[in-house]
Amino acid sequence: MAARTEESDTAREQTKAEQDVDQVRQRAARDQQRLDSGMVTSPKDLESLQSEIASLAKRQDDLETVVLDIMERHEAAQARARELAATLEELEARVTDASARRDAAVTEIESETERISAERAELAATIPADLLKLYEKLRTQQGGVGAARLYQRRCEGCRLELNITEVNEVRAAAPDEVVRCENCRRILVRTTDSGL
Repeated sequence: MAARTEESDTAREQTKAEQDVDQVRQRAARDQQRLDSGMVTSPKDLESLQSEIASLAKRQDDLETVVLDIMERHEAAQARARELAATLEELEARVTDASARRDAAVTEIESETERISAERAELAATIPADLLKLYEKLRTQQGGVGAARLYQRRCEGCRLELNITEVNEVRAAAPDEVVRCENCRRILVRTTDSGL
């Protein structure tokens, strides 16, 4: 925005300076025409007219220098505005691309969430109601994780190793019996890697 404003300001400034040069040029041309026409006969008026023409020539030269300076600033402002516009266009393209990737990822996540929720509901229907109720209660209390794998005598929920008494109790429990971690109270899932 600032670069565009600077560009338009310098364009306006250049137009004004060029108009000033034209006015001085026209006035000098009129004075030169009067001088050349021979209508001015008084030596004093001729001298005054020649002095004014010289003064206008100097003024025109000064104004043309100003116009060149403004033109350089205007070209620099245009280049900067083009550069920033290109950068903005690139950033907008990157934002559009990132938004599209984000939307695709959200769609994929929502699809997977639906699929997993359906699988969970199907699996939950096969679990006894009292065990499911206990799991849901623990899951709410434990930040979303109601059961944890027992891996090499360590509860993966609280990351604490079970003491020998607890290991013996878990080892002695029937395969379909619900066992819980003494530390975090999560349901322990026993596998071949449990270290029992």
